[in-house]
Amino acid sequence: MANNKRHMFLVDDEPIQNEMLKDYLSERFLYDIRVYDNGEDALQHMNLDPEIIVLDYHLNSHKADAMNGVQVLKKVKEQYPGTQVIMLSGQDKIDVAIDSMKYGAYDYVVKGETAFSRMENVLNNVSELHKVKTINKGYKNTIILLAVALAVIIALSLYLYYTGGGVQH
Repeated sequence: MANNKRHMFLVDDEPIQNEMLKDYLSERFLYDIRVYDNGEDALQHMNLDPEIIVLDYHLNSHKADAMNGVQVLKKVKEQYPGTQVIMLSGQDKIDVAIDSMKYGAYDYVVKGETAFSRMENVLNNVSELHKVKTINKGYKNTIILLAVALAVIIALSLYLYYTGGGVQH
């Protein structure tokens, strides 16, 4: 049986931030939201095929040997390119945002008073992108099916034409 749940991971080493964001997003979106306090744990659960990962830029502030957000981002995009990653950081520096985008982040949100509403807007955009990709996949599959059916009809027509189609002369 196929898993139809849409998963979202929140990865931040600040538990209060994670819980507040989870509560906020749970009221607005129908994702199964999983919370992780480090990138290593989130990467171990990628078999759930999360559609979205909200990833803190500084994941190693409490554990010095933990991967930072960019390292986790690189691994996710390398192994799961379809997963959309939104970087979340307390740093309002353009070079940090550019660095995140360079490695495949969908967007970069700065923590602060408008972060949750900005995150809601970004997630709406990601959901629209997901919907468009799903529709396009359906169209592609339909076109392939029609092309195969047309090829079979043409092949059958040619066969009948050259073999006389079972018509006795």
